[in-house]
Amino acid sequence: MSGRLAIDFGTSNTLAAIWDPIHKEGIPVEIPDYSIPVRQGSTQIPVIPSLIHYTPDNRQWIGNQVIQHGLKQSNQTFRWMKRYITQRSPYKVRMNGREITPYIAGQDFLSSVLVFAGQQVNLKDEEIAFSVPVEAFEHYENWLSTIAEGIGMRRYRLIDEPSAAALGYGTHIQPGNTYLVFDFGGGTLHAAIVLIEEPGEKTGPRCRVLGKAGLDLGGTSIDQWIFQRVLKNNHRQDMDEDVRRMSASLLVECERVKEQLSFQESAELTVMDPETGAVLSDTMTRSQLEDLMEEQDLFTHLNRTIQRAVNHAREHGYQEEHIHSILMVGGSSQIPSVQRILRQIFGAERVFFNRPLDAIARGAAAFVAGMDFYDHIQHDYAIRHTNPKTGGYEYRTIVRRGTPYPTQKPVATLTVKASHDGQQNLGLAIFEVSEHRRLDTAEPVELMFDPGGAARIVPITPQDEENRSLFWMNEHQPTFLVANPPAEMGQPRFRVEFNVDANKRLTITVRDMVTNSLTHRDYPVVKLT
Repeated sequence: MSGRLAIDFGTSNTLAAIWDPIHKEGIPVEIPDYSIPVRQGSTQIPVIPSLIHYTPDNRQWIGNQVIQHGLKQSNQTFRWMKRYITQRSPYKVRMNGREITPYIAGQDFLSSVLVFAGQQVNLKDEEIAFSVPVEAFEHYENWLSTIAEGIGMRRYRLIDEPSAAALGYGTHIQPGNTYLVFDFGGGTLHAAIVLIEEPGEKTGPRCRVLGKAGLDLGGTSIDQWIFQRVLKNNHRQDMDEDVRRMSASLLVECERVKEQLSFQESAELTVMDPETGAVLSDTMTRSQLEDLMEEQDLFTHLNRTIQRAVNHAREHGYQEEHIHSILMVGGSSQIPSVQRILRQIFGAERVFFNRPLDAIARGAAAFVAGMDFYDHIQHDYAIRHTNPKTGGYEYRTIVRRGTPYPTQKPVATLTVKASHDGQQNLGLAIFEVSEHRRLDTAEPVELMFDPGGAARIVPITPQDEENRSLFWMNEHQPTFLVANPPAEMGQPRFRVEFNVDANKRLTITVRDMVTNSLTHRDYPVVKLT
């Protein structure tokens, strides 16, 4: 089979899909050895567990290979790669005499998946589509492009995950209707309001994004909460030496308990340290899991994320009552209480749960095959400057999230002043700014892994929060305005107008206020996400 390939790289599972031009839909692709069949309704879907294991002899096991070799609980197995990449986590694990970061592990994993998926579909010069999280920064997109180019796939496109999910729901999608895509996966929560526009004379149906919102909250967060509960109930600490040895096994068991409680009323957990015989055990009911999620304000966060997306759609003239259906996506959407909350908000008749696992991959395949969609700018973009009174940094927004592109008139205008006499090189520090996504807890923590691969509960610092919400886009080229003759301190030297072009690039038109000359016209500075 030949065709256009799509990859949905997930925190817990990864799917590949190929566009079927005959049936006009995306079809999940099975990759031998890597894939494992998972039930979705009355069918089975081939998914690749997002796992990579590094052996002592420098081999790599991918996906189901890790499970088949009994290595899912090994400290040499990398998991949750996507979550740590999106968060720009600095943690490293030492394996076989070298340090492995989530970026390296994710690249090794995804490169292998792409190579073997490409062989399955006879991929040559066709385009490939990657789905990306709503809150993905440019660094995540750059990481994906590096992987694609590294294996010779130079033609690729990106589509955000909720939009892909809408396209992937197939027969449930009708032109003229508006949908809310609720994507609750392993690492993130996304909500998007999308309009499927009527086909034109020369175009097919188009998907128009009306509002989006995202949060760093997913199934792995629930695993973490269960992990903490088990340690508390056993009166143990994550720093205990035997607990460190058991932590990888314990984490796997926490995930299993969470999944079992979606289909049964109670589940038991037992982990033993082979060196000392020490045991960690717990029994959890579905009701206790729901209480735990309530304590962590999970359901409040779900509702707030949905409302943020709805509020963004209102800015385009669409109200909540315009939503035709709610399309649930992601493995964590299988949790009964999560489904119940959505039905309570919107009514059971409007909530669909037909393709939680493969909708994103199917939709990304439809997108790369030519399905159009209109988008808007997802994040705020700001110029950093120093407050002369406080000496601290402040940020002035130049492009607001929700801005349609290409822009017809300047989105912002500002004046650049010199900081000292004789200054020749001036510039702008441009930052991508995410919405504040931290969970409202008194002492925010997250599960990380120490250099030995043991799971640890660590606090999230204010600096961590700032690093995750701000990304300096032109850090390596902040000065691009040349003053000739040199500028004087405090002198208003350049007048800068900002626009966004059809390729989603931030462009500048610059006039030298001393010479009255136009130094830049529609000059691209950075690519927006």
